[in-house]
Amino acid sequence: MIVIKLLGGAKKSFGKDIIQTDHDGVTISQLLEYLLSIKPADTITLDTKNLLIAVNGADSSALSGHDTVIHSGDVVSIIPVIHGGARSQLKIGSIHVELFDVRNQKGKNYQFLDHTRSKFPSLVLTGLSSKSLASVSHAKKIVSLSLYAKKHGLLLSKKLETDILLRFAATTQISDAIKSLGIEQQNEFIIIAIGKKSSLDKLYRSITPNLTLIDYASNIIPIKKRFKISQKYLSAVDSEFPLEDILAEKAAILVQ
Repeated sequence: MIVIKLLGGAKKSFGKDIIQTDHDGVTISQLLEYLLSIKPADTITLDTKNLLIAVNGADSSALSGHDTVIHSGDVVSIIPVIHGGARSQLKIGSIHVELFDVRNQKGKNYQFLDHTRSKFPSLVLTGLSSKSLASVSHAKKIVSLSLYAKKHGLLLSKKLETDILLRFAATTQISDAIKSLGIEQQNEFIIIAIGKKSSLDKLYRSITPNLTLIDYASNIIPIKKRFKISQKYLSAVDSEFPLEDILAEKAAILVQ
């Protein structure tokens, strides 16, 4: 039996997150044809040309692509690619940064992060609540501040990953930051990873089956409420992205 895990928007195409089939010795292309044949007619379209597919945790593009043969006992994970790429990769100066949206690990979110840290010791990994980010550019501005602080000996904590959490939460108190924006055990979460691109690529391939898609835009209203940012305040800021700039300012003025 082949187990197919549907992540992100793929779940909406089938109304479930797991499909099991008795197929054996079929290619990914054939498996996709099968999925399309059983997809309910009244659900969103599954664009088979824009999918990230992993077989037993390995990116199919690193195997034989859609010609990869799937056997009984294999686990296939399918994630729709949005706007041409599922990866949120940033470059701040010469430093590579990537955001990973991670699905709920059934109450073991912290264990997942700790295990990932031990597996990739060369990377700096910060775990955040799924409610932390207003946008990818918001993340870039906050991480840029933390990297600047590290370079100039101005970190709010001994560890860069803790400094990033503190600046997202706009506080110097670690307990407050964890309470407001730390990983929640029963929810999706975000990992911000910093390090060499080759290591980030390995991390991506390793955790692909655990990835999902978080709608950062849905966090905007809760973020404004959390930081008591009124529309009047936003209107007074001369910026194309006033909310992000206000949040960055709150993060920048923190001192230990």
